[in-house]
Amino acid sequence: MTSTQKKRMTARLLGEMEAYAQGHERPLGSFLIIMGAYGAAVTGMAAFLAVRGRRLPDRLTWSDLALLAVATHKLSRQIAKDPVTSPIRAPFTRYAGTSAEAELDEEVRGAGLRKALGELVSCPFCLGQWVATIGVFGLIVVPRSTRAAASVFAVLTGSDMLQYAYARLQQD
Repeated sequence: MTSTQKKRMTARLLGEMEAYAQGHERPLGSFLIIMGAYGAAVTGMAAFLAVRGRRLPDRLTWSDLALLAVATHKLSRQIAKDPVTSPIRAPFTRYAGTSAEAELDEEVRGAGLRKALGELVSCPFCLGQWVATIGVFGLIVVPRSTRAAASVFAVLTGSDMLQYAYARLQQD
């Protein structure tokens, strides 16, 4: 590829990014880096399994999937919203108040990779993919430990629901 072709391709890509963003700061290049990191992590996990001679299971049980779903929900919310985990998010976000019981409202700050990471670590939906991947990998490699850890988050989710129900009863 010639230098002129590279410049044209770069200009076209930048033009597409600008057309997509419509004047907003959207760190698309940084999102590509994060997606690449996720892909590399999954590839690394697959390589680990291959080196260890471990095969993927034909299927996971419904009980394991349900347990991981509840645990993924809770752990993702804890990382993204919990006051105690705010030091993890602090380099990428700015405190903006509270959004719910025991949850913080934070604004993403910075630009480029910092902004992209801020969007990732402050979004429970975004983190869910990463947490779920680690959970499934854990079930394959260390199922007993993974089930035990996931059970903690599942029980905590149940406790949260009871706390909300109790608070609601107190209001009536």
